[in-house]
Amino acid sequence: MQLAMRHSLPHALFLAIALLVGMHSEAQFRKYSNEFLNIGAGARGLAMGSAQIASVNDASAGYWNPAGLLHVQDHPEGMLMHADYFSGIAKYDMAALAIPVKDQDKSLGITLLRFAVDDIPNTLFLVEPDGSLNYNNIQSFSSADYALLFSYAQSLPIGNNRKLAIGANTKIIHRKVGRFANAWGFGLDAGVQYIGNRFQLAAMARDVTSTFNAWSFSFTDREKQVLYLTQNDIPVKSTELTAPRLILGGNYQFLKRPFISMMAEANLSMTFDGRRNALVSSSFVNMDPSLGLEASIKDQFYVRAGITNFQRALSDGDTLNQKRVWIFQPSAGAGVHLKQVSLDYAFTNLANQNSPLYTHVFSIRIRFVKKNQFQP
Repeated sequence: MQLAMRHSLPHALFLAIALLVGMHSEAQFRKYSNEFLNIGAGARGLAMGSAQIASVNDASAGYWNPAGLLHVQDHPEGMLMHADYFSGIAKYDMAALAIPVKDQDKSLGITLLRFAVDDIPNTLFLVEPDGSLNYNNIQSFSSADYALLFSYAQSLPIGNNRKLAIGANTKIIHRKVGRFANAWGFGLDAGVQYIGNRFQLAAMARDVTSTFNAWSFSFTDREKQVLYLTQNDIPVKSTELTAPRLILGGNYQFLKRPFISMMAEANLSMTFDGRRNALVSSSFVNMDPSLGLEASIKDQFYVRAGITNFQRALSDGDTLNQKRVWIFQPSAGAGVHLKQVSLDYAFTNLANQNSPLYTHVFSIRIRFVKKNQFQP
């Protein structure tokens, strides 16, 4: 079994590259282009089922909704996140910084994301011309996706203790598959939050100008020969486009007491790049809801839960593969706020409620306060 898997790796590797970036030189929309940017950021948001665009209030707002950076006031704030996926095969990391400026009515942010699979064995030259196996020819490489987001947010007071916050992202994307393929991409996001007394409404438009990735490839003559002999196509330069996505959301604080408070949020993500497996699916628009709940005790201890990713799938107990059932992706988590440091944890299921593809997400948030300005 191990030998068979190793023999299949060259074909699977380059087939994956071909499927990922396309084989044509003309630009075209890809349904799952830059999909790593839809995973989420910060354990709080992931624990709440990615329902965040209305309630996000920390440095991760650069990812969820840049308008939320206005909630970071008085002092800069940083956040670090780490998660292992698929038993540590893939790693997902995030670093973010939010900086309030000019009388708290403007904020700047920067966010760095990395999703990578490291130490992938390259078995392209495992088999010698005489048919023997030479394991010394196996080398490793990494497949990594990076995104750098520069965010800006501004407050627009509208009276009656309410205000409107607007924000935008400029993002630079770099994707790399060893030395075989790499891409650079650019895009824009825009978000808005309407902040009321006990509720907030929000909208987030991702890839508003259709984010693009320009791919280039590099193979040696020997590699091209092996690809040709194994009937693998050799990719050429290509450009892929990520279609715009619109997310609408709102949250409401339905319990507010000195000791305990509770808040719920609902988001609706809409895509327009063709039919997907979603709760509402059509050739024009797909709609994916996300629901999240957060309970706070003295604004120091938090318990969270959420559900997202509603899909129709084949029933596990149906041997004829005809019966379909609704599945969803659950999540839960907790957090603690200690002076200027907050620790958050999320326990999420990457597939659905019946599959054991769980992962643990940890994030830490730090407010950079001078020593003589510490707050409880």
